Amino acid sequence: MVILPGISPFIGDTETAALEQEREFNELTVPEYGLRQLEQITGVRLSEAALDGPVPEELFRDAGNVTDNARSRLQVVAGIVERERPTVRRLLHRLAGARGHRVLTGAAEQVADAIEEWFRQGAADGFNVMPPFYPGGLELFTSRVVPLLRERGLFRDGYTGATLREHLGLSRPRSRFEDEACPRPATGR
Repeated sequence: MVILPGISPFIGDTETAALEQEREFNELTVPEYGLRQLEQITGVRLSEAALDGPVPEELFRDAGNVTDNARSRLQVVAGIVERERPTVRRLLHRLAGARGHRVLTGAAEQVADAIEEWFRQGAADGFNVMPPFYPGGLELFTSRVVPLLRERGLFRDGYTGATLREHLGLSRPRSRFEDEACPRPATGR
């Protein structure tokens, strides 16, 4: 199994600049929209809760087992509520761009440090980078963070295959439909 968590990096020249950028993006969120989205993905209704009050933890107590994929978004949100104890507004900000994935905010070195820590500790085999804005967020990541990861031996310069599966060193499973789609010629005549 290969683990590729999502990260949403806010990258600035300094940590302060990155935090300011994240704050500015969060100010653009529309709480009413975020509340509707939250209810759609989790089934939990928070529209009656005060935006700057804590998220009522009891609403997420029955999130279920983490192996239940049908409830995975609910479980992600429940985990954020349990670990971070956010206000409703902060939860909406956290979900607005990254959809519950890890938000990394800082200078390029800090973002690279966080990625390296996860990788070296075996918590991730790679990452799905989900910049908070396009194309600028992706350009910042590729021009500032990727070179640091390359210097640390954590980002390859070339690829060994033509597919993601090949790049990750995973074998291609046999298709259960292969025999049906391409019947083999009859033998023995």
